[in-house]
Amino acid sequence: MPGLDDLIPNAAQIRREAALKEAEKADEYVRLAAAADAEKRALIERLSKPSGKSEEEKIKLASTIIQRAVRNGLTEVLVYRFPNSLCTDKGRAINQMEKGWENTLTGIPKEIFQLWTDYLKPRGYRISYQVIDFPGGVPGDIGVTISWDE
Repeated sequence: MPGLDDLIPNAAQIRREAALKEAEKADEYVRLAAAADAEKRALIERLSKPSGKSEEEKIKLASTIIQRAVRNGLTEVLVYRFPNSLCTDKGRAINQMEKGWENTLTGIPKEIFQLWTDYLKPRGYRISYQVIDFPGGVPGDIGVTISWDE
């Protein structure tokens, strides 16, 4: 018959095992957080550069998005969401609705504004860039909405 010590390990031994498990979990969390951070930096790096799409490809994509929204009975559509770090001022001018806010755009968000200026605005479409989330009370991601109602 097994002894009592085999059935009930002593508390110090249990605490050591629990501490090891917690340390393993912490290491895994740090590893995952570092991987997520690297992924986010790579995404921001990619989004801060031109898309590489031709004008025709961009126009076709905009048309598809708008037509799908119209078929669903919408008068506006969120066409893009991006981290505020793609603005030269982290989205401050957009959040304050300052004149000239569009000059703070870089990369793909800037391309979208140019596409609107060149092709959509002359056809009566409106565009809106606004901060759409506030993690910890601080401006976060920015959403780009195209609208066509009166």
